[in-house]
Amino acid sequence: MDKTICPRFEKAMTILSQRWTGLIIYQLISGPQRFCSIESAIGISGRVLSERLKDLENEAIVKREVYPETPVRIEYSLTDKGKALEPLMRKIEDWSQSWLKVEN
Repeated sequence: MDKTICPRFEKAMTILSQRWTGLIIYQLISGPQRFCSIESAIGISGRVLSERLKDLENEAIVKREVYPETPVRIEYSLTDKGKALEPLMRKIEDWSQSWLKVEN
């Protein structure tokens, strides 16, 4: 039996295992959000959030939309590729509720 890991699965795990990435995707499931609301909702530094959003944009998981208003408004949302991760995120949410305890 071949025990090698599929390169696509390995790439998926590499993307999703980056610190904060899962939380950013989970946060965007509810719909488009501005940078500052993502930053405050998950407690991430602006620099790291910016890096992760760029990574997710490069993977076509997140879309950045600039609205030509004054001041300029920028929103981030999940692409169809990103939205396809929702069932996975919901399963992780269910698993965490059943199996993990939050320590105070």
